[in-house]
Amino acid sequence: MNKIYLLILSFFFFSISSNAQIPPGYYDDAEGLSGYQLKTALFNIIKNHDDQGYSALWTFYKTADILPPELTNSGNSTNIIWDIYSYNPDGNNPYEFHAGTDQCGSYSSEGDCYNREHTFPKSWFNNTAPMKSDAVHILPTDGYVNGRRSNHPYSEVGNVSWESENGSKLGTSNVPGYSGTAFEPIDEFKGDLARIYFYMATRYQNKIAGWENNSANADAVLDGTSDHVFENWYLDLLVKWNNQDPVSQKEIDRNNKIYQFQHNRNPFVDHPEYITAIWVDPTSVKEPLKYEISVFPNPVIDNINVNFTGKEDVMYYVYNSTGRELFEGKLTSNKNRLDMNNLPSGLYLFVFKTSDGKFVYNTKIFKTQ
Repeated sequence: MNKIYLLILSFFFFSISSNAQIPPGYYDDAEGLSGYQLKTALFNIIKNHDDQGYSALWTFYKTADILPPELTNSGNSTNIIWDIYSYNPDGNNPYEFHAGTDQCGSYSSEGDCYNREHTFPKSWFNNTAPMKSDAVHILPTDGYVNGRRSNHPYSEVGNVSWESENGSKLGTSNVPGYSGTAFEPIDEFKGDLARIYFYMATRYQNKIAGWENNSANADAVLDGTSDHVFENWYLDLLVKWNNQDPVSQKEIDRNNKIYQFQHNRNPFVDHPEYITAIWVDPTSVKEPLKYEISVFPNPVIDNINVNFTGKEDVMYYVYNSTGRELFEGKLTSNKNRLDMNNLPSGLYLFVFKTSDGKFVYNTKIFKTQ
């Protein structure tokens, strides 16, 4: 049983209760808002988190960033760090770090140790508090790979100059709008990083307008405003990554741990539809969406069934693993069985929206033979 299969099973069984640990009323002040009003409401909800300090992250990782046992090479390890630069969703991990034991330290090559990476580089905000110890954007990653990434923007690269053992790449950005050096994570974590960046744009909207000139790489990404925040090329890329790589159980679990640790949350993990409502289409949210949707079975062999309750019919869109839309249709009380007989085995993304484009729900489905 490969890792994609296991991860999708995990996502399915927990997706229905993904919001179970959001404190009651946490987002009440954001309901019904859109555009930058929504962003400011979220800022007021998540600001003033309890800064635990940089050294506390080592302890935090021991519970918040542990690879599920079934995804480790042995199939049963309970203390392997979930490193986005070495985890391989398609097979064995090239190497694994044991929590605590393999902390950096010094390193000279890939696989030596893990450290604390500011995915939003610390040079972009002059390594100042509370950003420098905010657990939302500081992930445990291979020290050597982190060094190769340096403070270059995340992007999609064409001319690859170096590649990690799990396929993360350093090279020249081939995204229109930026042709400098960039670092591309594997597809598995692109949405995770996009939602982290939207968090940074929101949590620090009272500071981020002044970060643009802290480094050339910050200038390439940030536009010097506190609302739009990102250059257009980067905003388009982040929105694309968010859409192609939906919220995973890994992010949900980590978000709950963050709330326990520093008493705030990443709103874009709890409500990824906020991204569209703020940066893409402010008319997409006029009132809170109240839907419950479940998709089963998963994995699937032929047909899937969809149970949902809501105020109106919804549209569904099916994408393959590369992000190409395959087909779409309307989901109604009389049509809740979707035929997947003609699709090859693989991973598929189902996105559900109301007829006017409001995001409702998404999930990944693994089809087998």
